[in-house]
Amino acid sequence: MIVGIDLGTTNSLVAVFEDGKPHIIENRHGERLTPSVVAVDESGEVLIGKVAREYSLIHPERSATVFKRFMGTEKEYLLGGHRFKPEDLSSLILRSLKEDAEQYLGCPVDEAVISVPAYFDDDRRKATQLAGRLAGLKVERIISEPTAAAITYGLYDKQESTRFLVFDLGGGTFDVSILELFDTILEVRAVAGDNYLGGENFTEIMEKALYEKLGREKDSLDIRQQAAVLDAAEEMKLALSEEAEHTVSVRLGEEETSLTMTVSEYEKQCEELLEKLREPLQRSIHDAHVRVSDIDQVVLVGGATRMPMVRSFIARLFHKFPDTSVHPDEAVALGAAIQAAMKERSREVKEVILTDVCGFTLGTEVSVDRMDGSQEAGHFSPIIERNTVIPASRTERYYTAHDDQDKVTVRVYQGESRLVRNNLFLGELTVDVPRAPRGEEAIDVTFTYDINAILEVEVKVVSTGEEKSRIFRGRYNQMTDEEIAARMKELAYLKIGPRDQAENKLLLVRAEKAYEEAMGGDRTMIAQCVRAFEEALDSRDREKILDTRRDLVELINAIKL
Repeated sequence: MIVGIDLGTTNSLVAVFEDGKPHIIENRHGERLTPSVVAVDESGEVLIGKVAREYSLIHPERSATVFKRFMGTEKEYLLGGHRFKPEDLSSLILRSLKEDAEQYLGCPVDEAVISVPAYFDDDRRKATQLAGRLAGLKVERIISEPTAAAITYGLYDKQESTRFLVFDLGGGTFDVSILELFDTILEVRAVAGDNYLGGENFTEIMEKALYEKLGREKDSLDIRQQAAVLDAAEEMKLALSEEAEHTVSVRLGEEETSLTMTVSEYEKQCEELLEKLREPLQRSIHDAHVRVSDIDQVVLVGGATRMPMVRSFIARLFHKFPDTSVHPDEAVALGAAIQAAMKERSREVKEVILTDVCGFTLGTEVSVDRMDGSQEAGHFSPIIERNTVIPASRTERYYTAHDDQDKVTVRVYQGESRLVRNNLFLGELTVDVPRAPRGEEAIDVTFTYDINAILEVEVKVVSTGEEKSRIFRGRYNQMTDEEIAARMKELAYLKIGPRDQAENKLLLVRAEKAYEEAMGGDRTMIAQCVRAFEEALDSRDREKILDTRRDLVELINAIKL
């Protein structure tokens, strides 16, 4: 069974194509969104999703969030004595989604189509595939998030031919895609974006504003107090999407402070951030060779597009109100599920043709002649330009740079800079050439890039016919099958709570948070109820568990009121 997964910065979702349409699978808490948060508690148990998010509010030092931004890098997280890379943490989220899907479908799930930001480079895409493998999923197909959202929009909301721009502002990334729909052909024309711009940045601005209102420096607070301010900032940001003014309470030790902010205050502080959205929009329009007036509709995707200031920004830029007909949180997962159905050649979608583009330019390093006759290495020679429709294959001929040169090394890069040092190095391939005067020997370099983000480089020596080829996997994803299997075994040994106990674990975490926020007699009552609930869990008496659980929930709710 193949499912579609939106592995998000803030939240993740899993969807399946059934009965002729895609739909979201609810997680173990009966919710459609699974927070992309991982934590390790004091007993060494790994917490995932909603439980981990709640736990992170009181133990931020044992929790990891927004790790999607660092996929494909060497960043590590130390949680409860365990070291994790972003791919490890993502695999735990994917494993949780896989279990939820298997519970719903009643059968094993062994493959997934996973979405990634359109502007994810090769390292990040390969890291996402690795995370899937570590979770026990085969991931042959990676789909760009705006493209996935466009599939949902194009197939289920539009009948006529149209050109539209997908504006995807998620929790941690920003993507733009321009697409055209002709009958059952969905063609991606151009993509652009920023892997470090998203809703989290808007939260950071709100957090900074709250510190100013508190008259405190962030570094003057301990890690738990900082987490309390961040929680208040997220609450304030969400509230101002619905209200003109909102007030939050922040407890720092024994001191509780009420802070109020208006929409106009917040929008003024976000002006610079909104301007950062403009450049990818302009680049995508330029690369697609269209004008702003040629865009029939702007489709909003991603939770951060709920903010009125973002919608107003789009309306001013395109002189039209954006389309909000697709669910901003669910469109990508639904599109990934449709792509999964296409891969399975499902009868309902077999006529749909989808074309995608290469998000970054692929090329090699060359030397150029200087004015004084010398040569300067380190220059980038594009072979497959960004926004080329894929699958694509391009060949360029290069000549030897030195007399009696007997080897040519083709270094492969991804990026847009004219200098290779500013681009992403993917690897290299060396061939032997006959010795000859400079420029007399030549090689043909062929780049082939497919819809699964696999790059094959073939080098042919023109004079001898010798050929060499290599498939590039990325710098940070050179793990062998044996190494991947070993890491899967290590992750499997982690102590992860059973699926059916997740709700009880969540209640205990919430009770701990309520205890820390309470004072006096309220603390005593919470402690008593928690002890009774823990004893009931140890007894495995179902009736006793339900009774003590109900008492604890009622007490926490009453104290919060």
